[in-house]
Amino acid sequence: MQNHKKYSKGYFMPPEIDLSWARKEYPDRAPIWCSVDLRDGNQSLVIPMSLDEKIEFYKTLVKVGFKEIEVGFPAASDTEYALLRKLIEDNLIPDDVTVQVLTQAREHIIKKTFEALEGAKNAIVHVYNSTSVAQREQVFKMSKDEIKQIAVDGAKLLLELTEKAGADYRFEYSPESFTGTEPEYALEVCNAVLDVWQPVLDRKPIINIPVTVEMSMPHVYAMQVAYINKNLKYRDKVILSLHPHNDRGCGVADSEMGLLAGADRIEGTLFGNGERTGNVDIVTLAMNMFALGVDPKLDFTNMPELVEMYERVTRMTVHDRQPYAGALVFTAFSGSHQDAIAKGMHWREEKNPDRWTVPYLPIDPHDVGRTYDKDVIRINSQSGKGGVGFVMEQNYSIDMPKKMREDFGYCVKGVSDQKHKELLPDEIYQIFHDEYVNVEKPYKLIDFSLKKEPDGTRSGSVDMEIDGEQVTYSARGNGRLDAVSNALQKNLGVKYGNLTYNEHALEIGQSSRAIAYISITGEDGKIVWGAGMDTDIITASIQALVSAINRMVTKK
Repeated sequence: MQNHKKYSKGYFMPPEIDLSWARKEYPDRAPIWCSVDLRDGNQSLVIPMSLDEKIEFYKTLVKVGFKEIEVGFPAASDTEYALLRKLIEDNLIPDDVTVQVLTQAREHIIKKTFEALEGAKNAIVHVYNSTSVAQREQVFKMSKDEIKQIAVDGAKLLLELTEKAGADYRFEYSPESFTGTEPEYALEVCNAVLDVWQPVLDRKPIINIPVTVEMSMPHVYAMQVAYINKNLKYRDKVILSLHPHNDRGCGVADSEMGLLAGADRIEGTLFGNGERTGNVDIVTLAMNMFALGVDPKLDFTNMPELVEMYERVTRMTVHDRQPYAGALVFTAFSGSHQDAIAKGMHWREEKNPDRWTVPYLPIDPHDVGRTYDKDVIRINSQSGKGGVGFVMEQNYSIDMPKKMREDFGYCVKGVSDQKHKELLPDEIYQIFHDEYVNVEKPYKLIDFSLKKEPDGTRSGSVDMEIDGEQVTYSARGNGRLDAVSNALQKNLGVKYGNLTYNEHALEIGQSSRAIAYISITGEDGKIVWGAGMDTDIITASIQALVSAINRMVTKK
């Protein structure tokens, strides 16, 4: 048995409990987004990105719509220093985009950071030091006052160097390891930093509350954020930011609740890449807002392209079940799910509603660059008639009668089960064609000739090939199909009843094909289906009848 007793909570409840935020349903507007892919994301990779890969990633982030991008820790790495210089010197930073750089609250590191920033138009200098009990006691062996003084000294140096550079850099401070810090002490440190910076409305500093390591349930973190939000000095002149990690798998929940509790800004990464279990996934967070009708101010309309870039330059993978972005997140294999989705899609076509309400699809896959025919319904041994029918209709305009869909669904299920694999649309179509369409054995239709008699009936002949020999049968009936049916039952010695008939065009145009579906009920009471395809609908209907007879005979 695992020894759970060696663990106890490492977090601290705030001295004041505010749960007013819990009455809100969701954030009513998008936060300020800051991508930290090029720093937190990159430092967690087995093989960090090259300069060219970072540039490609950066350009993608700009294209998606990020207005704040942390480009690195220029004092800690030559590549990160070179990246910042290239962005500045090659004029790759749009006027509405701000680059962010990270630095510890240490004098020589801060000074090198400012060297790297020379010439930058819009920049945020992000300074941090660790404040948690564990870090104070085990790493720094310093008192609370000494730790606070590190933050204050760093804040003063940022102010001094910015004035010296004649720049308008904005500042950010993080009490790193906040989740293991007493909230009232973290607040004290943040307020001391703000006293140095003396915030103004047109140049708001950022106080960033990181979930450096997740230690609590999300509602506890939200209460901590609410406490900071309520008691932070100069609050109307300060941007309150969150930087959640995902150690407990709650990064998205921490962020969503933290926004409800008063935060203005989120730092995170695409698809949640980052230290240990990762940073908060901005894609999921933004798309969650989108699915609630809130504009996230980020453009993920070509998710497959974004995934491709990310996987190529990071050498990471986006899981097939990753929300909104995974290859299978909109895919239904289950028969009941497929049937509901297919009916929901038909309902949308009929009703044309303003709101998206399709069973099992929380958003329209088209909104993230996915397709119904390739992504939504895929077929394996778990699939049913609804899914199979949907694939045939979407890809090949084949709209089988309901009962035939059921028959074909079992047919496809059997093939998939036997092969133990997913069946692609062209494979499903081939099964349909081979099993039902223009079946020629043991009886092959050669031709027919029927004319209308004065009494309204049809009479003529039907030419068939049987065992390699051509034979001609006389035909007469109430219509062409009835006449041929009578001739075949009489001469082939087959008996059936309850003939049903459906047909529709497959294409539009002078040489378009049509398809006919026929079911017959044999003497054993079993219903058998056949289909016929031809440019002439009458020929297609007779081909369908012959197909049904052939299938009935061969299945006995």
